Parts: sequence; C-alpha cells; structure tokens
Amino acid sequence: MSLSNSQRRYLRGLAHDLKPVILVGAKGVTEALIQEFSLALDHHELVKVRIPAEDRSEFAAHAAQLAEATKSETVQTIGRTAVYFRRNAEKPVIALPR
Repeated sequence: MSLSNSQRRYLRGLAHDLKPVILVGAKGVTEALIQEFSLALDHHELVKVRIPAEDRSEFAAHAAQLAEATKSETVQTIGRTAVYFRRNAEKPVIALPR
C-alpha cells in the first residue's frame, strides 16, 4: 500500500505527539526487535522508532530494513527517529483521508 501525500501529512500530524515505542539497541536490527516492532504495528498502526546510528547511511539502512521486514510504510524520518505505518487488516485503528 502506497500512501498519498495527504495521507502522509495526516499521519505526520498524528505522530507528532507520539513517543518512540521501539528503541534500536547496540546490536542493531535483530529478529527479536522485528517481532516486537511488528506486534507494535499490529496494535497501534502508527509507530515511532528511535534508531541511534553513527551516520546517515547507517540510519537509512536500518530504517529501510525495518520497513521491508515488517511490510510497513515509512511516513517520516527526522534526525534519528523514524515513523512507520501499517494498516491492521482485522481492526483498523486510524481512518486515513483520501
């Protein structure tokens, strides 16, 4: 599912007040972290992740790896924080604008 610009803008507004739910540790992106992140996406649909990386390329690699592993959309990246969205097929929580 690809998000439109208006949907991204709406989700960025919702994510503004969120605190990071997932914190990537020194071991990086592990299978256990991906499982926890997937559970958080199932429950919340919109999740903020803190990725402490040495440089931008490392941050981008971790952010892309998380999105790909969980089949989620990257809504926004600012500094060392990324926001992801994945619709819960059974019980949608967030109603997206057209």
